Amino acid sequence: MAATKIKNRIDFFGERYRARASSLSPRLQTVVRYIHENREAALESTAMEMAAATGTSDATVVRAVQALGFTGLRDLKKTLAAWFGPALNSEEKMIATVSDLACDIHSGIDFVISGHRHACDTLSAPHNRQAISEAVALLVEARQIALFGINASGILADYSSRLFSRIGIPAVALNRSGIALAEQLITLQRGDVLIMMAQKSAHREGTTALREAKRLGMPVILLTNATDSFFARQADVTINVPRGEENGRMPLHGAVLLCLEMLILSVASATSTRTMKTMKRIQDLNRGLKTSSKKI
Repeated sequence: MAATKIKNRIDFFGERYRARASSLSPRLQTVVRYIHENREAALESTAMEMAAATGTSDATVVRAVQALGFTGLRDLKKTLAAWFGPALNSEEKMIATVSDLACDIHSGIDFVISGHRHACDTLSAPHNRQAISEAVALLVEARQIALFGINASGILADYSSRLFSRIGIPAVALNRSGIALAEQLITLQRGDVLIMMAQKSAHREGTTALREAKRLGMPVILLTNATDSFFARQADVTINVPRGEENGRMPLHGAVLLCLEMLILSVASATSTRTMKTMKRIQDLNRGLKTSSKKI
C-alpha cells in the first residue's frame, strides 16, 4: 500500500520545489519534477535509480537535491518520510481489515469475493486483454522466463516457474534478497523475459532485477496494482491486477495468481505442440521413477 500523508504536516519539500524549481537548469528541473511527482518512489530509491528513471546521472540527482536546499539525499528522504508518516505494515493492514468486518463468517467471505470479483472484471477489461496478448507474444519467444516476486509474491514466483517448466519453457524464480538474489540474477541471459510482481515501492530487490533485465535487453512484463509506479514506467507491458487493498486493508494475492495462470495457459495454448511433448516426457520420466523404485 502507498504511504499516506499525515494531515497538517508542513510540506517542506513542496515549498522548496515551488520556490526554486523554475530557476534550475532543464536537467535539474527534470530530476526535481520527478521527485515531486513520485515522492514515494524517491523515498525508496538510490541516486542511481532516480538517475535511471530521469535519464540523468547520479551526480545530477545529488546536485538537484542540493539545489533545493537539502544537504544530500539522506536529508531529502528524512523530509519526505516526515511528510508521509509511517507506512502501514502487514500487522496494521490485518487489524484494519478485521476491524472493518462484522464478527461473523459472512463478512470475511464477502470481503474476499468482492475483491476477487473486482479483480476479475478488471483483468477481463479490453486494455488488460490487450496487455495479456502482448505479454503472451513475448513469452512464447523466450529462451527462459524469470519471475520476480518477494514475500508472498515470491511463493507465486516459485509455483509459476514450475508451471512454465511443465509446458516446455525453462523458468527461474527471482524471489530472494541480498547475495541469494544476486545468485539468481546471474542466471539471466539475453533472450529471457522477466515477469515482475511489484507494487508502488521501488525497493532495492526490484530495481536491481529491473536494472539487470534492462542491461540484458530483456522485455519486462509487470503485474501490478500501481500502474503509475516507477516499475510501470520501465515495463514493456503492464497488466493491471487489483489486490483489494484500498483504505489500508490487507492485499489479496489470489488475483495475481489468476493473472499468472492466464498467462501460463495462454502460452501453453499458443505452443500446444511443445506443451504436449513436454508433458508426455514428464509422464514418461515419472513412470520410470515408479518402475525403478519397484525394482529396488
